Amino acid sequence: MNSLLEEVNRKYVGRTPHMADIGMRVTGVGPSRGSMLLPDRPDWVGDPGRSLLHPGVLTVLADSACGLAVGAALTERAPYATLDLRMDYLRPAGPGQDVHCDAHCYHLTRNVAFARAEVWQAEREQPIATAQATFMLSTPGGSRTPGTAAGAGPADATAEPDPAAWQAPPGSEPVLAGLQVPYVDYLGIRLAAPSDPPLFRMPYQDKLIGNPRLPALHGGVVAGFAETAATLHLIRTLQGAKFPKSIDFAIDYLRAGRPVETFAACEVVRVGSRVALVQVRCWQKGPELPIAVCRGHFLLTAPTAPDTPDAPAMS
Repeated sequence: MNSLLEEVNRKYVGRTPHMADIGMRVTGVGPSRGSMLLPDRPDWVGDPGRSLLHPGVLTVLADSACGLAVGAALTERAPYATLDLRMDYLRPAGPGQDVHCDAHCYHLTRNVAFARAEVWQAEREQPIATAQATFMLSTPGGSRTPGTAAGAGPADATAEPDPAAWQAPPGSEPVLAGLQVPYVDYLGIRLAAPSDPPLFRMPYQDKLIGNPRLPALHGGVVAGFAETAATLHLIRTLQGAKFPKSIDFAIDYLRAGRPVETFAACEVVRVGSRVALVQVRCWQKGPELPIAVCRGHFLLTAPTAPDTPDAPAMS
């Protein structure tokens, strides 16, 4: 069994830049099942004030483990990609402990695979999150020229830029002045400037790649970026009156995230006395070509006490 796990880790984790960079590893594999572990690291903190993990790292782990379970369910090797993923956050996740995930591909059709997962830390019987995901099977494989869409030819390097094409704001600034959030810094998320309403940007880094063949960003990274944008946008909207805490987050993947900078814009759909709903649109070439659309519910909690450092609750 150890030799099998070593082989799976070499092929599944070792060939995936993002999994390898964060130290993720496969801890179990069986028929239609997969288990993975994310080692504890200070970079995963998303709420410095309360020392809680960013939910984005849980999404990366769940997406990866569900993908492993789908691969274990297939009788013949074939490419597949995440269609959608929903995370439900059951209790806070703190640092100082590894994070585990057990996933099960519970139904397989000719075109679609369905998987669910539980994420936990100290006790398997006390999950910190659950995930539900669907995957499209037999998606196109093979390498493409970076920056070109599926079915498109290489871009003409000598072509004049389209003046009507969307242009990213030229500047950027920290998302939270005077406060460092480790996971936000790990992803390199910035606030585009000038931009009104707020526009968030995530510069491309090789370590964010989840599919090296296309290449494409890891789906969990896109989700983590989108949820960060939603949380920060809500914090700005509330102006310190309350602080948001993630209840659930759902993402639909529309296109592969190419190895270029990614942007996110948010809309606060509703703010109630206890819960807020935020929608997010992520794109690369322009807002009319989103790579993902997302929505999340956030519990609104009272501001921190006067003697407690104000910090965003990205957990």
